[in-house]
This record gives sequence, C-alpha cells and structure tokens, in this order.
Amino acid sequence: MDLDAYVAEHSHEWRRLELFCDRRRLDADEVDEMVALYQRTATHLSVLRSRSPDPMLVSRLSQLVLRARARVTGRRRPSWSALGRFVTVGFPAAVWRAWPWWCAVATGFSLLSGFLIWYVAGNPATAAAFIGPEAAADLVDSGFAGYYTEFSAPTFAFHLWTHNAWIAAQCLASGVLVVPVFYLLWQNALNVGVVGGVMVSYGRADVFFGLITPHGLLELTGVFVAAGVGLRTGWAWISPPAHLTRGRAVAEAGRSAILVAVGLVGLFAVSALLEAFVTPAPVPTALRIGVGAAVWLGFLAYVVGFGRRAVSAAATADRNDPWLAELWPSTDPARAWQPARPTADHIPD
Repeated sequence: MDLDAYVAEHSHEWRRLELFCDRRRLDADEVDEMVALYQRTATHLSVLRSRSPDPMLVSRLSQLVLRARARVTGRRRPSWSALGRFVTVGFPAAVWRAWPWWCAVATGFSLLSGFLIWYVAGNPATAAAFIGPEAAADLVDSGFAGYYTEFSAPTFAFHLWTHNAWIAAQCLASGVLVVPVFYLLWQNALNVGVVGGVMVSYGRADVFFGLITPHGLLELTGVFVAAGVGLRTGWAWISPPAHLTRGRAVAEAGRSAILVAVGLVGLFAVSALLEAFVTPAPVPTALRIGVGAAVWLGFLAYVVGFGRRAVSAAATADRNDPWLAELWPSTDPARAWQPARPTADHIPD
C-alpha cells in the first residue's frame, strides 16, 4: 500500500469532515455530506489500521472519527418539554397500563392487612408473641404517635422519602424473580397488621387510623404500583406474549418499569411531606385525613386521565415518539430499533 498516495487521495475528505465537526450549525445538505464523510473516514481508518505502520496518522483519524460520531449521534440536551412529556405521557401511561396488576396487589394487601388487624386485635396473646407486652403497652401509650414527632420534619421527610423509594426500587428490580416482591409485601402487611391490631385491641383505633391515613393512602399506593409493575415484569418472563420472545417481553416490561421508578421518586417525595408535616399537625383529624385523601384522589385522577389518554393516543401516534414508544405493543418479533436518519436538528450546537 502506497501510504502517501492514499493520504493524498483522501486528505481533502478528512479536512472537509474536520470543518463540519468545528462548525456550530449545519444545514440539511451539510448534515447528509457529513454523515457520508464520517462513514468513509471510518472505512479509511479501518484500512490504515490493518495496513499502515504510521501510528500518528491512525491516531489522527481515530480522533476525527470519534469527533464526527459524537457530532452525528449526539443526544439532545434535556429540556422542559421533555420533562413535560414525561409527566403528562410517559409516567402516567406506564402506570395505567399496569393497573390490573397494582390494583390486584392493593386488594390483596388490604385484605391481608385487615385480616391481621382483626386477628391480632381479637387475640392479644398474638401481639405479645410478636413484640412483647411491654413493647405493646409503650406503642399504645406514646410510641406510635411519638414516631411522627421524634425528628425534625425536614429530616424525617428525607428519611421517609429515601426509605420508601428504596422499597419501591426493590419491588421493581426483583419483580422478574416474583418471590422477593411477595416477601416485601408480606413484611409491610405484617407490620401494619400487628401495629394496627395492637392499637385496636387497646381501644386506640382512632389514633392508629387517624395518623396512618393522611399519608398512608398515597404512600401505600406507590408501593402497590411498584409491586404491580415488578410482578408484571416477572409475568413477562413466565408467560411472554405469543409474538415476543421471552427476552424481548422482559425488555419491554423493564423499560416501562424504569419510567415508573423515576415517577415514583416524585410520588414518594409528596407522601414524605404529608407524613412529616400533615400527619403530626395539631389540627383536627378530619382535616388531616381530608388533605391526604385529596392528594391521593388527585394522583388517581392524574393516572386515569393522562394515562388512559396517552395509551389511547399511542394507537394513532407516530411510533417514533420516544414517550409513546413504550406504549406501543410490538407486533413484529423481528423488528429492531434503528436510529433515525440524522437531520440538522440532531446536530448539537
């Protein structure tokens, strides 16, 4: 291979590509030319690596190819419009699509917790076996109510936020294994059942439900959503749709789970604020419960309204929409994602 002749033949293309990499803006024709030059330069680099002993030239072209690749495939900067699309389309639609799962989890959890409260309240010896008589008495006298005022409200809110987000993350991440999700739900149901049963057995049901309801409606709904979406991912592994492979089914369910995980961070922030500031507030119980119920109903209305509309829109919307892509069920198992042809708008400033 005559290296000098090869360089002389293609150096003008490399200089042209360098010029495009240095420009801030390109029109549509220049974008097309840049993509073609990038592809040819990558081929030149491959040839030189296999046949040329000149490390300086190889290094120069390697850097040029990397710059061109970054320019062509660079991601768009985050924007408020993208955040708005996530809030109004991505998150509520992912939650809405999984509603049979998290509603089933909510029903089962509520029935189990209610049964445990009834059983423990009717069998005081059971509570003693779980936490001991002295601990039960302390819980009724001051422990349960004192839990909400033990720390400053901001510190308590941050602790609750991270704790609940961690529980949700465990449900989502372990959903493909199914069993860990049921174990986490059982732990929480047992805690609610035992504490509630002790409070009811001592005649303090009003204190228990008056303190747990304002924040518990929203907080537990977040846990139910996480568990339901996690179990949905596990079911995609156990029984994938006929038109999808097992791996593709899990991947699609997992992408929806990621949207839900991000959205639940905000939900648990709101529930933490309710638990830290509203639950222990020195106002009538009815007012505290009313605030919590209003926020909870607002979240449900948000999911039903925005989620159902987004899922319906997916049937007629552009399938290349980055938010609606998660909502569109795959029908062709051989279909693979392909990058969109670059345009002038794809070239970052």
